[in-house]
Amino acid sequence: MSFDFIYVPAQLTPTQTLADILLKQQAISQEVYDQIKTEQVNTGLEQEEIIRQKGLVKDKSLLFAKAELNQLPFVDIKQTGINPQAMSFLPQAVAQRFIVFPYAYDSVQKTLSVVMADPLDVTTLDFLEKKSQCKVVPAFGVPDDIKEVISEKYTQGLSTEVEAAVKDVTQTTNRVLDENSINDVIREAPIAKIVATLLTFAIKSLASDIHIEPLEDRTRVRYRIDGILHEKLVLPKNVHEAVISRIKILAEMKIDEKRLPQDGRFTFRANDEEVDLRVSSLPSVHGEKIVMRLLKKTGNVPTLQDLGLRGRALKNLEEAIHTPHGVILVTGPTGSGKTTTLYSLLNQINSSKVNIITLEDPVEYEMEGINQVQINTTAGLTFASGLRSILRQDPNIIMVGEIRDTETADLCIHAALTGHLVFSTLHTNSASGALPRLTDMEVEPFLLASSINCIVGQRVVRKICPHCKEAFTPPRELVDNLRTVLGPLFQQYDRPGLQLYRGRRCPECNDTGYQGRIGIFEVMHVNEKIGMLTVSSAVTSEVEKVAIENGMITMKLDGYLKALEGVTTIEEVLRVAET
Repeated sequence: MSFDFIYVPAQLTPTQTLADILLKQQAISQEVYDQIKTEQVNTGLEQEEIIRQKGLVKDKSLLFAKAELNQLPFVDIKQTGINPQAMSFLPQAVAQRFIVFPYAYDSVQKTLSVVMADPLDVTTLDFLEKKSQCKVVPAFGVPDDIKEVISEKYTQGLSTEVEAAVKDVTQTTNRVLDENSINDVIREAPIAKIVATLLTFAIKSLASDIHIEPLEDRTRVRYRIDGILHEKLVLPKNVHEAVISRIKILAEMKIDEKRLPQDGRFTFRANDEEVDLRVSSLPSVHGEKIVMRLLKKTGNVPTLQDLGLRGRALKNLEEAIHTPHGVILVTGPTGSGKTTTLYSLLNQINSSKVNIITLEDPVEYEMEGINQVQINTTAGLTFASGLRSILRQDPNIIMVGEIRDTETADLCIHAALTGHLVFSTLHTNSASGALPRLTDMEVEPFLLASSINCIVGQRVVRKICPHCKEAFTPPRELVDNLRTVLGPLFQQYDRPGLQLYRGRRCPECNDTGYQGRIGIFEVMHVNEKIGMLTVSSAVTSEVEKVAIENGMITMKLDGYLKALEGVTTIEEVLRVAET
């Protein structure tokens, strides 16, 4: 079985030693290599003992080299998906006593894959085989990581909760499932419990998406938490079809249609929290893949300050949304929080005195007092056709989920010119790229210049975990870079002993160092100068240069300022905002 984050060594040359491998892996320099060889000749000690005594290599690098020397895999157990069926073969007491953790099980070969602090201990291996009644496949792992995973997975982890259900359902799913028997299996308690546990864990861990992906020999479950996918669970292949069918029935999708993509949705409640789930199925080589997007029904829409807007950017945006007519655009790639920003803007100006109508695909949050319309392309309700109908509904404010084509762009511009305030999103990399993009969509430049009020560019960055946050002194090169990039904005932070912040990593943040997210923004007020550049079809760089001269702070600079304030890290800002 091949898992992600598992290193399987290549064939070893018979004469290679531990020091040779460390040198090849660039874990030590030639000078340290010569030192180890000389010490071995002079003292007669083993190379590993010399390395440990002198602390020449980090523990993880040493274990990595030992894995290659002994032709065994090395497993980063904290990054590997866990098969709950594997955990059922060894009790927690055994795992803790021998510092071993079972992470995979092959039901065909009857092999149990375990990561161990000492996989060369033959006595322990014999005991594990007798205890599990399986052929044990050992692998090297970092002892502290193994202990942490044992504590987490056996006591409160997702794997433990699914383990019993998988065990119960394995017998029933060993038979061939046809269209008649599949309906019986998916209604059985174990399958229902697996699906409910996957959803409950997603809500508890604040995940935005769940990916259920069939691979050749297993099904992996990944959660998108704070924008990053984490593999949390591995299910046996023989439960995949029943789990997928259970989800499809909940989402009112056709369980017998496996050749075409489908969409559906349902509501789930756990821990007094209710979420809407948008479900998408996609046929793949090894079976159907399901992705579920979680949309909270409970909880308030965040304010603009909660999102991370402040200072001049916030002031310009608030002025723009209180203008009676014009277009306000929010730009950024998929997953950058554009829709959330639109909802925050609408929530701020929502009142009984204005008629607000939205066109969305799909409706992500239901907002009281706002008329929300779901796009239905199969029935002929598109953004363009819906916008035409909306204009006959006496609206004051219109929100169009996304400008995707020239027709929708033209209608938005003309709606603004006839006295409506229009909000929409556009897929561009920056605020200054929106105007040239609309010009490329064949919207008349002079109409853009007179109708666009404000353009927001945004990304989302992960916030430093408050539970393990620590200060550190940045290297001089980084401080010099911050001083150069930020210019006058750096003056209030430019002092001796400047400190930045990071997360040490802890169980509260899933060992990432981050918890929660916040936006970094650039808000471009479209004034007369920028309007003239639009009419002359100026390129993005020219528009951005003038916007900065007018006082716009770019997303990257906004991110750097948030890093200096201890909200996020420089690395996180560069991950999403480096161009």
